[in-house]
Amino acid sequence: MGDALRSYLLLLKWQLLRYRRLVVLLAGVQVALGVGVIYGFSYLVPHLTPRVALYFATGAPTLNLILMGLTALPQETAQARISGQFEYVSALPVPRLAPMLADVTLWLLVQLPGTALTLLLAWLRFGIQLHVGPAVVPAIVLVALTAATVGYALAVALPAPAIGQVSSFFSIALLLFSPINFPLSRLPLWLQDLHRGLPLTYMADIMRGGLTGRYGQSPWLAFGVVAGWCAVGLVISVQAARRRG
Repeated sequence: MGDALRSYLLLLKWQLLRYRRLVVLLAGVQVALGVGVIYGFSYLVPHLTPRVALYFATGAPTLNLILMGLTALPQETAQARISGQFEYVSALPVPRLAPMLADVTLWLLVQLPGTALTLLLAWLRFGIQLHVGPAVVPAIVLVALTAATVGYALAVALPAPAIGQVSSFFSIALLLFSPINFPLSRLPLWLQDLHRGLPLTYMADIMRGGLTGRYGQSPWLAFGVVAGWCAVGLVISVQAARRRG
């Protein structure tokens, strides 16, 4: 356990040193994405109700976390495969998941300022009252890790040149067809049934509950479903990394 933690911390330090000159730019991109969701989506709904405003305010940071795992991390992993960095790290005597966890931690640290600013802008724009509770911390970590395990598994299993196209598809699907910034009931019945088996609805719910104290369904169910997907993603990521390594 001690060696695994040391490997993770050393890889995280290495990543921080690699990106030290880009941290401000990367954080700015996350801020811009949050601002785009808060203000851009509100233009699509000229007469905002308190419920719609709540979905926009809590959906923006949720969407940022998911996109980090399904777009930013896979693209970075694909670039590492092309440059040879992935093979180099795979040859190091470190646990298979340590590089992925270091990447997730880096992107999570980069994203936190943008998440805080997004919530501040939501409060200024919509005037909603947030009641941030202790459940928001495990919710953020669980959502980020679950999305990252899926993205990492795809980045390792698929051909590197295809990762950009796949991640772009996920970005569009998340923005348009996922009940993150709007209620599940607005989707067609067949898509509602599909999302009841996917983790996206539950990810949005645990984030909304952690930020407002109000859950759309049982918090135990929502956390349990997301945790289950996270566990499956971790297993798949380990197997994919072993095959690639």
